[in-house]
Amino acid sequence: MPAKDADYDYDLFTIGAGSGGVRASRVAAAYGARVAVTEEYRVGGTCVIRGCVPKKMLVYAAHFAEDLEDARHFGWEVGEPKFDWKTLRDNVLGDVDRLNGLYTQTLDNNKVEIFHQRATITGPHEITLANGEKKTAKHILIATGARPHVPECPGHTHGITSNEAFHLDAIPKRVLIAGAGYIANEFAGIFHQFGAHVTLINRSDQILRGYDESVRDRLLQISLAKGMEFRFNANFEKIVKQEDGSLVVHMSNHEPIEVDLVLFATGRVPNIEGLGLEDVGVKLNAKGAIAVDENARTSVPSIYAVGDVTDRVQLTPVAIREGQAFADRVFGGKEASVDYSCIASAVFSHPPLAGVGLTEAQATEQFGTCKVYTSDFRSMKNVLAQRNERSLYKMICHAETDKVLGIHMIGADTPELIQVAAIAVKAGLTKADFDATVAVHPTMSEELVLMK
Repeated sequence: MPAKDADYDYDLFTIGAGSGGVRASRVAAAYGARVAVTEEYRVGGTCVIRGCVPKKMLVYAAHFAEDLEDARHFGWEVGEPKFDWKTLRDNVLGDVDRLNGLYTQTLDNNKVEIFHQRATITGPHEITLANGEKKTAKHILIATGARPHVPECPGHTHGITSNEAFHLDAIPKRVLIAGAGYIANEFAGIFHQFGAHVTLINRSDQILRGYDESVRDRLLQISLAKGMEFRFNANFEKIVKQEDGSLVVHMSNHEPIEVDLVLFATGRVPNIEGLGLEDVGVKLNAKGAIAVDENARTSVPSIYAVGDVTDRVQLTPVAIREGQAFADRVFGGKEASVDYSCIASAVFSHPPLAGVGLTEAQATEQFGTCKVYTSDFRSMKNVLAQRNERSLYKMICHAETDKVLGIHMIGADTPELIQVAAIAVKAGLTKADFDATVAVHPTMSEELVLMK
C-alpha cells in the first residue's frame, strides 16, 4: 500500500469518469490511495451513457425487423408488426440511468470522492473546480475522452451527432449520415431497419477504412441491396433548413439532397479544451491529442492521461486496460503495461463485421506475399428465410510459417466469434492448428476450421 503524502489533498485526482477514469480511480483506491474524480456530465462516460452500450441496444431492436419478416418461413404467424420508437428509446435511456447508478456506486463503494463539475488544471499538482475551489493531488489523471467531430460548413448547426441520436422524438423518414466509419455504418443499419431511407455520404470513395477490403466491400454490396444509398467523394458545402423543417444538403460532386435529419459521424476529437493544458505545459501530438509515453505519462511528470483523449486506440476495452495498468504501476508497484498489438474490433452494422490482426493488404505490404483462405456461404437461417445475403470469413496466413496473421468476417454473430478467434491469432496459432480442430456442426463458426 503506498504511503499517503500529507502535502496533498489526494494521492490521485482524476478528470473524467468514463471507462478509463473509473477503472483507474477504483483500482488506485483499492490500493489505499486517496482518490477524487470530477465529471461534468454523468458517471460512465461515452460508451455507457451515449455510445456503444445504448447503441448496441438499438442494434438488437433493429434486428427484429428482419427476424419478424423471416418468422413466417419458420412457421410463425406474427401478424402485422408495429414498431414504437418512443418505447425503445425510453427503455434504453432507462437502462442508461441504471448503469450510471452502478458506476457511481462502484466509486462510492471504493470511497472515491466525486465532484460533479468541470475542472481545470492550474498547476502540476493543482486542480481548480468550476465553483472556484482548489484541490491538490500528487498525481493527476486526465481521462476526458473524445467527442464527435462536426464539419465546419454553413448550416452545420442543423445536424446532430450520435450523442443526440438516442433522444430523438421520432424516427425521421429520410436520414443523411455523413461519414463511412463504424458509427456511420452502425446507425445506417439502425435507421434503415426502423423504416428510414438512409443515404451515406463520404469525402473519400471507401467505407470502413482500416478493415479488410473484402469484408467492407461485402457490407457495401449488402447495404446497397437493402436500399441504402451511398455518395462518395462528397464534401459538405452547406445545409439549408426549409420552412417545413426539412433540410437540403449541398455537397461537392453530387446533386443536393432533401432529408429530414443529418447525422454527423465524421470521427471523434479529443476533449482537451478548457483543461488548462497549455498553462501547465502538457504537450499535444500532431493529432491534437495528449501526448503520453508508454506509461501514460505526459510531458509533465505528475500528470497522466488514458483513453480516447490520447487518441492511441479509441476502444473502450483499451481505455480500461490503460486505466488498470496506470493504477497498477503508480499505486500497486507492479510492472504493468498495455499490449496494443492484435486488438480485435467489431462493427455492429447490418450485418455486423469483425476483424483481428493484419488485413490482406497489410500482410502483403509487410511480408511481400501471404496465403489467403476464405469461406463464402449463405447461412442455414438465410437459406430457409429465402434471403440471398451471404457471409464471408477470411483468414490471412504467413506464406512460409503458415502462422495466422489475421481473421476477418462479416455475417451474423461475427462480433461474438471474433473474440475467440482473437485468442488464437494472438497466441500465434497456424492454419494447421485450425485445420486440426474438429468442427462443431451445424454452426456458422465451423467455417473457421474449414476454410480453403
